Amino acid sequence: MSALFSPLTLRELTLRNRIGVSPMCQYSAEGGMANDWHLVHLGGFATGGAALVFTEATGVVPEGRISPACLGIWSDEQVPALRRITDFIHAHGALAGIQLAHAGRKASTKRPWDGSGAVSIADGGWPVVGPSAIPFSPDYPQPTAMSRDEIGAVIEGFVAGAKRALAAGFKVAELHAAHGYLLHQFLSPLSNARTDEYGGAFDNRVRLLCDVVREVRAVWPDGWPLFVRISATDWADGGWDIEQSIVLATRLAALGVDVIDTSSGGLAVHQQITIGAGYQVPFASRIRRDGGVATAAVGLITQARQAEAVIAEGHADMVLLARELLRNPRWPLLAAHELGAPGDWPAQYVRARPR
Repeated sequence: MSALFSPLTLRELTLRNRIGVSPMCQYSAEGGMANDWHLVHLGGFATGGAALVFTEATGVVPEGRISPACLGIWSDEQVPALRRITDFIHAHGALAGIQLAHAGRKASTKRPWDGSGAVSIADGGWPVVGPSAIPFSPDYPQPTAMSRDEIGAVIEGFVAGAKRALAAGFKVAELHAAHGYLLHQFLSPLSNARTDEYGGAFDNRVRLLCDVVREVRAVWPDGWPLFVRISATDWADGGWDIEQSIVLATRLAALGVDVIDTSSGGLAVHQQITIGAGYQVPFASRIRRDGGVATAAVGLITQARQAEAVIAEGHADMVLLARELLRNPRWPLLAAHELGAPGDWPAQYVRARPR
């Protein structure tokens, strides 16, 4: 039996296989509202055989979006369009997940095809915040250091976003604490120079993320899983690293986190990443082994037998694919065929199934 195509039970929910769709920004929303692009984009992964389909990073407050064209969940008006998407995903055998996010100092930036750097206030941008007044790079917005009241408001934003996610029909939630966005900015000494209870020592730097997890877990159903995406390392001297990630993972598990979605990088422009096939899998493996918590592996996982080995050898509990699924949304169905596992082909596509 294929390990990749064995079911995975998380609390009271069972995924039909170990393949998920990693959150991928589409920069196609207006006013944070989902539209037909998101329905077709995300729905295609469900019909393509993935077990879990995550939205892109979805801003819990307007100023938490990466760009003016990113999804949001700060208003009840945004719920019906998202519900249309989750209903479709669930009707085709997958679980719908939402990534709740705040971009912090990396907010108010351009869509990739419009260049890079900050979007001005005149062009629809906004003032940005972070743990400290340290910009990501010279062409990114200059953040202001968050007050304690602002930190409290962010926690409330994540909680309100989780409640709206439930109303929108999502069954899995993920908190985005990776890739240099706000929760990651508090974790890393490279972006967090605070001297209060949210900065300095490890316990202080992880405080905001732990507070958010605690409050979101309190409103998320006990029977449904909660993921946290982290960057296991900043790939930069003096930054966040795998040893800190392992300690953090044990704390998050104790707070009710079910899966650590293990990525890396994104916080420092001077990062030095060693890239290759499955280059982040060892981080997921270590956190799973030493942190005692389930993990999802990501990063240049492109081949069926490669993904099978990740699961069969115990490096992670599931894999999340991104660009490979953009190239081929039916990758899970073809991988099942290659591995000799049953694939849940939609009746409309059965005639294309390999023989």
